[in-house]
Amino acid sequence: MNLLLHEVKPNKMTIRNGDTLAHDWPEDPERPSEGVQFDAVVMNPPYSVKNWNRAGLKVSDPRFEIAGVLPPDSKGDFAFLLHGLFHLGQSGTMAIVLPHGILFRGATEGEIRKRLLEKNYIDTVIGLPSNLFTNTGIPVVVLVLKKNRQLTDPVLIIDASNTFIKVGKQNVLQEKDIAKIVDTYVSRQEQTGYSHLATRQEIIANEYNLNIPRYIDAIDDDIAHDVEGHLLGGIPQHNIEQLAVIRATTPDLLQAALAPVRPQYFTLKEEISELSTKILNDERIRQQSAQLAQQTQAYIDSYWSQIIAVNDAEQIHPLMEAMLNDIKSLLASFNHLDIYDGYQIIAEIWQNALLHDAEIIAATDFYTAARNRVPNMVNKGSGAKKRSEQDGFISSLIPSELIASELYADELTNIDNNKQQIQTLESELADLVEAAKVEDNPEYDALYESLKKNDDDEPLDSFDNKKLKQELKDTPKDSEAYVILKKVDKLISQKSTLSKKIKTEELALKEAVQERILNLTDQEIDRLMYKKWFGNTIALLSELIEKPIKAELKTLQMLNERYQDTLTSIDKEIEQLEAELQAMMQDLVVTQ
Repeated sequence: MNLLLHEVKPNKMTIRNGDTLAHDWPEDPERPSEGVQFDAVVMNPPYSVKNWNRAGLKVSDPRFEIAGVLPPDSKGDFAFLLHGLFHLGQSGTMAIVLPHGILFRGATEGEIRKRLLEKNYIDTVIGLPSNLFTNTGIPVVVLVLKKNRQLTDPVLIIDASNTFIKVGKQNVLQEKDIAKIVDTYVSRQEQTGYSHLATRQEIIANEYNLNIPRYIDAIDDDIAHDVEGHLLGGIPQHNIEQLAVIRATTPDLLQAALAPVRPQYFTLKEEISELSTKILNDERIRQQSAQLAQQTQAYIDSYWSQIIAVNDAEQIHPLMEAMLNDIKSLLASFNHLDIYDGYQIIAEIWQNALLHDAEIIAATDFYTAARNRVPNMVNKGSGAKKRSEQDGFISSLIPSELIASELYADELTNIDNNKQQIQTLESELADLVEAAKVEDNPEYDALYESLKKNDDDEPLDSFDNKKLKQELKDTPKDSEAYVILKKVDKLISQKSTLSKKIKTEELALKEAVQERILNLTDQEIDRLMYKKWFGNTIALLSELIEKPIKAELKTLQMLNERYQDTLTSIDKEIEQLEAELQAMMQDLVVTQ
């Protein structure tokens, strides 16, 4: 099933059922006693499985000879690792997902880890977030192993445990998080707080313990408090110097906004909102945003022609990879922005639309697919009565809502106006309902009997039309109550008329859209599909220029508020409050 989900064809599979550890793969006839060798080994075994050695395997088993000892029977993690490593070709790559304990546990596991490190088979350690999988909440680690490493090659350690989003109860790696892990692995670059190349000497100094915090210090985003700043006021100079992006882009505006209160301490001369407006509207920032927008437009245009020309499903994934790689290259030419935020924007376009649409285009062609109508199947009912029914037609590619918004704007405006009128009528009726529940007013006398009631004869939040009509018949026409009843009746009638009108207009629009699908011009299809795929892409990518600046402005605001109230000003406020309290106490008069 796993192979099928990863699009491996059945004729490419060789599946053997059994206990992997108890009964190893049959030997390769061409390489007796060596075991079958693979260029790639990918494993996600059960974590820390107990009693794994039910077959009574010995250390003489060729899979465990390299370790010199058997993994403990209480934890089978290294048993699976050694099994996979034994079947790894000399120039192959292995990746295995295991609990963090394999990095630092001692006893026989420590001996095995030492043997692997002495032979320098461990290439990379990747720490992942906790609660990443549905079957366990523990944090896990990916170990990458190779047999052809030089003894002097360092071990790359990546701490990706803090880059995730929360979706429900699960932590989830975004596409940008995965891309950053892969890029760091490929480039083998060190990044403070994220990755480190651990030398053989370091590992020996740590007694072959690979626990990630020994090699990578977590970045503390909290800004330390400055005692003098709290006592005497003023933002410390060293905190100002940490505003690297603003100082690199608009240093003059930042400098002009600061006033020295004493050496090495400053205060803001203007509101942070004013400074934000000046910086974000500065020509230098606007020019960068415009440049990024221009390059993004050229980037989209270059891939647009390739996407709509896809004629083979095999072209899709290479095209996606090229587009994702190119956005990183494009963004890398701009200072201070996070290229992986831009990567995520393009990755989501592929996830949410392009992968699906490209497959449809590949099966026919772009314009034919857009004009192709398919049944719109909707689910109705629930439980045993749940069923799927056709509700008109939709385009294979273009959402009906998009066709309506772009090509039938006037009709949608009319429908929206009518809906707003209904909301106004409902608001008036709700006010009359509330007034009808309050005794001793004309609305209560006129409308209370027309309200819907529950089984305990308590008023509900709407009128009973049948009772309202009867009250109108029984109430003298020249009375105040009749005027109020007639007002409610008119509001309900107007609401009903508008509701019917909206239904008629929505049905007419739906039918018009369905017919329009068949007759869309090439230019209309280009316009609609561009809007669907890339409608806000330029704006989203351009915002990446402002994102780090806004973050630093927020930090500056926090620092200004932190050091605004000094010890002296607090003492003066206390003295003033005490004086006011004394004055109030003297004014108190005791009476009997």
